[in-house]
Amino acid sequence: MEAQALSRLDRVAYRAQQYSFLLNATVIQETARVLTRTPRAALPGDVLATLRRRTEELYQRDLENVRTGMYPRELLFQIPARHYMRALPRLLLDTPRIVRRKKRGEYKDIPPVDKGRFPAYYRRTFHWQTDGYFSEHSAEVYDLGVELLFRGTADVMRRQIIPPVTRWMRETGVAPGHVRLLDLACGTGRTLCQLATAHPAIRYHGVDLSPYYVQAARKLLRDVAEVTLAVENAEQLPYADATFDVVTSVYLFHELPRNARRNVVAEAWRVLRPGGLLVIEDSAQPAESPGLAVVLGNFSVEFHEPFYQDYLEDDLAALVAAQGFRVDAVEPHLVAKVVVARKP
Repeated sequence: MEAQALSRLDRVAYRAQQYSFLLNATVIQETARVLTRTPRAALPGDVLATLRRRTEELYQRDLENVRTGMYPRELLFQIPARHYMRALPRLLLDTPRIVRRKKRGEYKDIPPVDKGRFPAYYRRTFHWQTDGYFSEHSAEVYDLGVELLFRGTADVMRRQIIPPVTRWMRETGVAPGHVRLLDLACGTGRTLCQLATAHPAIRYHGVDLSPYYVQAARKLLRDVAEVTLAVENAEQLPYADATFDVVTSVYLFHELPRNARRNVVAEAWRVLRPGGLLVIEDSAQPAESPGLAVVLGNFSVEFHEPFYQDYLEDDLAALVAAQGFRVDAVEPHLVAKVVVARKP
């Protein structure tokens, strides 16, 4: 992928898009808080300043990645506006139910599921969202809910896993058509969609525990040349040893108990070939973002994230290194982090 020049108009349009999403997300959040009488957690001035600085750094990184050929200009403006417009009324109408569920602590308020198929830690209403991960409704509104939560930066943060993949391909000289990439907990396919836009010739695979989210991912990725999706547990992958060249994971580990995190990393190690690349993105942690301690603490209180506090103390880079990976980089991106590692 070659470097791409960005015109002044491109930069202005990008900023306008991001600030528009920021404004609209703020209005929707504040309106929902007022209507549901939900108090807002106040943040100290220095924390707000840190968030503003890191947001600006994320925007700059996004533009720089295009300029240096890490991913194409198209990704800067790849917002599924029609999907969001369809999902917004459903999400807004569902908000009172989410608030009631939160106030009552009904974290097991999900449809009947096969307990032998889905682990106990997964059978709950993460984020207090209706049906947990077990309905078409949940899959329909999930991406918009996450974008509103992060005020238009969720996809920007997600695609920060692409530059390590681009650099690895440049360094190894492997032809894209010979690269097999596995995305763990692929969800509705947003990460795979962005990866496929940047590197359309890669042979993509994704696994997720939710049949409904995998179904949504199949729709989103229907135009990707080669993609295989499966409803599987990342703790027990149905692949032979050394099957993949690259393994990615975005926003999975903070929703896992400690032993499950280790099981997933062990499986990533097993299915990666020697010299293969591991790229994990998840929530920031105190190890690299001590200034965000208040923000991270509020997140675990406001949303049903039962394993999040333990995740904050379980540094991702150390976890990956303990499995035997060589950690190449730990990159902070707003309220997220990317750990880049290789299997020797």
